[in-house]
Amino acid sequence: MNNRTPIPQVYDASHTETKWYEYWEKNGYFSPDPQRSNPFCMVIPPPNVTGFLHMGHALNLTLHDILTRYRRMKGDQTLWLPGTDHAGIATQNVVEKQLAKEGLDRHQLGREEFIQRVWQWKDQYHDRIVKQLKSMGASCDWTRERFTFDEGLSAAVKEVFVRLFDEGLIYRGEYIVNWCPRCETAISDIEVDYRDVPSFLYYVRYPIKEHPEQYLVVATTRPETILGDVALAVHPEDERYRQVVNSTVILPIIGRDMSIIQDEYVDPQFGTGVLKVTPAHDMNDFDLGKKHHLPVVAVIDPHGVMNENAGIFAGMTREQCREAIVEKLKSLDLIEKIEEYSHSVGHCYRCNTQVEPLVSKQWFVKMKDLAQPAIQAVEEGRVEFIPERWNKIYFEWMNNIRDWCISRQIWWGHRVPVFYCQECGHYFADRGLPDHCPKCQGKVVQDEDVLDTWFSSALWPFSTLGWPETTPDLKTFYPTSVLITAFDIIFFWVARMIMMGLKFMQDVPFRKVYITPLVRDAYGKKMSKSSGNAIDPLEVARQLGSDSLRFALAWLTVQGRDIHLSMERIEASRNFMNKIWNASRFVLMNLEEDFVPVELNNEAHLSLKDRWIISRFQQTIEQASLALDDYRFGEYVQIIYDFIWGEFCDWYIEWSKKDLYQGSPEEKRKTQSVLVQVLSGILQLLHPVAPFITEEIWHSLPMRNDNDALIISDWPVPEKSWFNDQSEKAIGSIQNLIREIRFLRAELEISPAETCRVQLGFHQSDNRVIIEEHLGYIEQLAKCEIIKTDVEISKPGGAVTGQVDGIDIFLMIEGLVDIKRELQRLNKKHKVLSEDVERIQKRFEKPDFLEKAPQEVIEKDQIRLEKLLSEAQRLQKLIEGIMNQ
Repeated sequence: MNNRTPIPQVYDASHTETKWYEYWEKNGYFSPDPQRSNPFCMVIPPPNVTGFLHMGHALNLTLHDILTRYRRMKGDQTLWLPGTDHAGIATQNVVEKQLAKEGLDRHQLGREEFIQRVWQWKDQYHDRIVKQLKSMGASCDWTRERFTFDEGLSAAVKEVFVRLFDEGLIYRGEYIVNWCPRCETAISDIEVDYRDVPSFLYYVRYPIKEHPEQYLVVATTRPETILGDVALAVHPEDERYRQVVNSTVILPIIGRDMSIIQDEYVDPQFGTGVLKVTPAHDMNDFDLGKKHHLPVVAVIDPHGVMNENAGIFAGMTREQCREAIVEKLKSLDLIEKIEEYSHSVGHCYRCNTQVEPLVSKQWFVKMKDLAQPAIQAVEEGRVEFIPERWNKIYFEWMNNIRDWCISRQIWWGHRVPVFYCQECGHYFADRGLPDHCPKCQGKVVQDEDVLDTWFSSALWPFSTLGWPETTPDLKTFYPTSVLITAFDIIFFWVARMIMMGLKFMQDVPFRKVYITPLVRDAYGKKMSKSSGNAIDPLEVARQLGSDSLRFALAWLTVQGRDIHLSMERIEASRNFMNKIWNASRFVLMNLEEDFVPVELNNEAHLSLKDRWIISRFQQTIEQASLALDDYRFGEYVQIIYDFIWGEFCDWYIEWSKKDLYQGSPEEKRKTQSVLVQVLSGILQLLHPVAPFITEEIWHSLPMRNDNDALIISDWPVPEKSWFNDQSEKAIGSIQNLIREIRFLRAELEISPAETCRVQLGFHQSDNRVIIEEHLGYIEQLAKCEIIKTDVEISKPGGAVTGQVDGIDIFLMIEGLVDIKRELQRLNKKHKVLSEDVERIQKRFEKPDFLEKAPQEVIEKDQIRLEKLLSEAQRLQKLIEGIMNQ
């Protein structure tokens, strides 16, 4: 029974997207079919429950969904597992800001009530994020959705912590950490955002005790930390200071005696070659202090305020103390000079506060033993980075890995599952909530700290599948197939997932890691709200449709290159959607109500154009499939775009009109059948990237049942028996002829309403027969009348000449063109083209351009230059042809 619905004149993206997403979800199409083999699984990089999706999220979910829909159509047991991240510090920050507007802070509420407020926030913003993901067409299995703080994942976190603790891989120790005074918590090394900051280099004099009139001068950017100095250091081979090594220096202002030590760590080229050693407030100085058994004197507290060890400066902020101490040093004549200086300063990547290195008791994971198997997994190809260049970045970080500080001094997150006995001081890790000490039966209290957000995220590929239970999902879908993520969390997340997967599952968590490019604006600048160049993906989707945005993002995704996104490119994608819609309307409007396609299994009875389009379509299937298999998303989209617009619409549909309107019933039925078959396949190829519009059109095709959804249709398989080099070569020659005649008409500005007369002269006989058999194709699309074909025709009077594929084209222009006026116009146009060519060539002659310009700019100019040279050459030939009348 024919259940197809009529296709309206205008595509309504908003209505269509809502309708089909609800339909897919209601019918359970997002859940894997257990009857299918070859499991394919991806876990979503869980978005934080702190805000809206940005363009980076839109790119990520687009690429995920393309692969998900492709694999589902290929018959794999496909699971794209969704979820969100509790995002400890980030979420606590936004809730605290919300409380501040109410005149409250978390300490007034208390821990329990504050966490309840955060859960309220989570529920509200989680729902918003899920709605956003669905609006973009993400075909995740929402029945399996997880949250990094849900009951199952919390059990996994405790299990991992306890096992690592019992093995001695988790320890508690006093160590220097990156501390955020605003968030009041430690943060890991890779959560520090380093930025170049304009500052000053202060040259401070340290008096030598044995010779008070002599000084050692130290260059520092942080004079406020002088108060915590415990030594000065010089390089052992620095001859300038060999005589003072055994001397004592006096700490300015404080007056404390300090020794001068020697260490190869000191850079003799920086400043004066003398280093002040402040173990409490510098990562490298802390290591230096441990090596030389130096004391640790902290002068800054966890709030970023000078403490009691700062003497008269106690209570000042770091910035206030810096100004005050410089003035004090000046008054004591202990400032030799001050220079402007720009240097890299660490900031909290969540709240942008300047990080302060502080010594505190924290929980750490020993990383060296966990890192080695993860390094080996990538070396052996068990995990493959795409593009491969990210291997180097991964290895550099993993080979220099430091222990991971996993404790955070906040309230929102997985509480550290360690308990302290109030009687005997014993502490231990536990999966539950014990109320007594296993050693003395005394009362216990739980550690106040929570775990780093990335601790739970590191378990995501297996905890989401049910671990530590051995669930059917875990057996079926682990290891997952591919991870798609951004480069900036290779260390935060990817590396840690590999380490944890190997440790607890004895296998890698995924086989491939596809690193997405950065989404920048049209000029290559990073998108940001503050810069005013950010494009809101949800607003764009509302205006132009989700399919248009998805298509544009995938179109621009080329391995190893950033995406330069503009509204013009998204609008071009929207125009392509309109092209598909209109082409589909044309096909469907030219089918009878009771149309039944004929079986296309005997290509001998098909016309040249039919054999050609079927051959081209079958090869398009093969090329598009290979591109998706290799994660070449941009190439996949370009292949489909070129075929739909450049071959199916511009050529085949135009040629089909003659059969549809003037052909015999048999010719009409064959052409209709080819149109329907190719259109049906186009929708299948296009569905992964443009799911909504393709599903809508699919249900209007003949013989389509209501339950026959495109999302679960079979991915087309190329039938190589339909590959036809002969027909492709023949049509290629015909197309070249048509293009050349169109070029001549366009350059001479001959009205489309005018039918030109054309003569064709053949230099070769091999293509003459096929051309003469199909002159109608040429006359139809080139708007001409071919009045003569022969071998090597002499140029007739009143004609301009073109040549292609060994065929002379003589376009008769007498009576159609004012030759004198056209020569003037064409010469002027040729001059402009030549000037453009010269300008680009001069740019390439500049060494700075080739060395400094982005590769994509160079390639764009190269393509432009080639096009201009070709146009100028063709135009010159045309001018010469007119002059030789």
